Amino acid sequence: MSMWAFLVRLEYILCLSSAFSVMSQLHHDLSPRINQTHLTPSQLKIRRVGLKVRGSNFTLEGFPFLIVAGTVHYFRVPRGYWRDSLLKLKACGFNTLTTHVPWNLHEPRVDQVSFTGNLDLMTFISMASEVGLWVILCPGPYIGSDLDLGGLPSWLLKDPKMKLRTTYKGFRNAVNRYFDKLISKIVPLQYNQGGPIIAVQVENEYGSYYLDKKYMLYVKKALVTRGIKVLLMTADTGLELKRGYLKDVLATLHMKNIKKVTYQELSSIQGHSPIMMMVYTASSFDTWGALRNSLDHHVLMMEVREMFKLRFSLNFYMFHGGTNFGFMGGAASLNTYLPTVTNYDYGALLTEDGEYTPEYITFQEYFGSVLEVPMSLQPGHKQKTVYKSVVRLQFVLLWEILPYLDPPMKSAKPVSMEMLPVNQGSGQSYGYTLYETYISTGGILSSRGHVQDRAEVFLNEQHMGVLDHSTDHLNITRNGYQDQHALRILVENQGRLAYGKAINTERKGLTGDIYLNNSPLRKFTIYSLDMNIKFIQRTIPKIWKPVSNRVKGPAFFLGFLKVGEPKDTFIKMEGWTKGVIFINGQNLGRYWSLGPQETLYLPGPWLHSGQNEIIVFEELTGGLAIQFVNMPFLGY
Repeated sequence: MSMWAFLVRLEYILCLSSAFSVMSQLHHDLSPRINQTHLTPSQLKIRRVGLKVRGSNFTLEGFPFLIVAGTVHYFRVPRGYWRDSLLKLKACGFNTLTTHVPWNLHEPRVDQVSFTGNLDLMTFISMASEVGLWVILCPGPYIGSDLDLGGLPSWLLKDPKMKLRTTYKGFRNAVNRYFDKLISKIVPLQYNQGGPIIAVQVENEYGSYYLDKKYMLYVKKALVTRGIKVLLMTADTGLELKRGYLKDVLATLHMKNIKKVTYQELSSIQGHSPIMMMVYTASSFDTWGALRNSLDHHVLMMEVREMFKLRFSLNFYMFHGGTNFGFMGGAASLNTYLPTVTNYDYGALLTEDGEYTPEYITFQEYFGSVLEVPMSLQPGHKQKTVYKSVVRLQFVLLWEILPYLDPPMKSAKPVSMEMLPVNQGSGQSYGYTLYETYISTGGILSSRGHVQDRAEVFLNEQHMGVLDHSTDHLNITRNGYQDQHALRILVENQGRLAYGKAINTERKGLTGDIYLNNSPLRKFTIYSLDMNIKFIQRTIPKIWKPVSNRVKGPAFFLGFLKVGEPKDTFIKMEGWTKGVIFINGQNLGRYWSLGPQETLYLPGPWLHSGQNEIIVFEELTGGLAIQFVNMPFLGY
């Protein structure tokens, strides 16, 4: 942990201690252990009074109730392991599950909302109840969570005037249609109807955005008028607490920027109410090209002990981080663009593949010392295996496959992903877009900031270099004597910003003109390479060739993994450069030799006995084998 990070957390601990002056008068008879074993979904058959604020305490059915929650994202954990994660949450001593609902995954195309497979939210919530957990639900519409565009669908940006997270008519209408479908699924799962949902969070950290004073009231009304009756909460960092606050809605805290004045402000706006640390986080997400984030867990435990002394309720983000499968990962901007890696470990108490960490055991022992924890089933370790390397690979170059794709768009000027006429008018959300034009001379190719986010540039089929957020020009040298040369620009969306006011401009692909010798290029042929399941599973003619030497991409590679009993494993792409891996049509996520992440998690439930199809899209230089290991390597 860096000295800066240590000092920040030290200040946080000191501020926790200072909270005693605010809270001490409220707690004189702290019992040595808190017994809440009678306050579980199975015990409370008769539901009269749900989660309420009573003075400085939460109450459930009139009994004092301390919320000990952990976040698990159903969309980041394979469905086959949902119950395993939830049982481990319960066995550790937690009594509540917190989860967020990603609008962009549920409605990838306008008016096509899905709640099936790994997005079956209702089953996940019901499963939490079955294992004895309450639920705090964060339905958005914006959820942050380090997702592409903070969980908002990119098709919103087709509107050039779009103002995300405001009462702008275009945004409000889209939210209303989505909430009509989502909230009707949630209503029957509320506490008062026999379900486990005891609270709902209104939006997410709006105080740090705050472009529209009327917006939070609109979201609250959108929830309440559709039948949400449980306790409502907001969540904000210490600096933005007042700006994110809503009257008659409980304000909760994100541990960031907590100062002594934070507790005084909290007390001034809602009296001596219970304090809920809604986002208590151990670490942060990792980004490509940077060192891994880490934290001294002794400091972590010290903070948790302080919070329990003060009877703070808390939500541990993340209990199980899981994986940014596919292209769901977003990006941050701290003076430079920082795309997230595929792993979403986040310093969680379970590893990416759901195994116990030493910190899990430490927390379990501590919770057992301060809480009367009911006996519950604790799952064992999941078996891992090392499959035999796949060495019989075939390949086809991207250029060879273009004639078999959907017809490209012809345009005088570049068109961003979101504006492409694909996906039934919803545009392209993720993946790659190929821009092709012809030039008759070489020179300096300049992007002027219009490459979002990373472009591999080819002249005919020869790689010229990369344009990205830090490189905005390349020297293009002609080879050969032909009059016209194909200039191909393969642009990747590496993840839209998950936070900040700049999300309104997060269009991807080529977002404006590209210049050769200061003259804008024209007459583009544009291919959408979104790499969705339909794209990957399309029938490709028999043009695959065997791999005998290292192949220069961009290219698709095909191999088959023979499996007996499906078990978890990790793919190690040693010898490969940068791309995406698919197993039986499922997108496992991105790999990049840049690091820090070196392995990709392959869940056993996504395999089947017999032959399993592996497709790799490699941007630059492919390897000669796909290797497997039985443990992750996520960097230093």
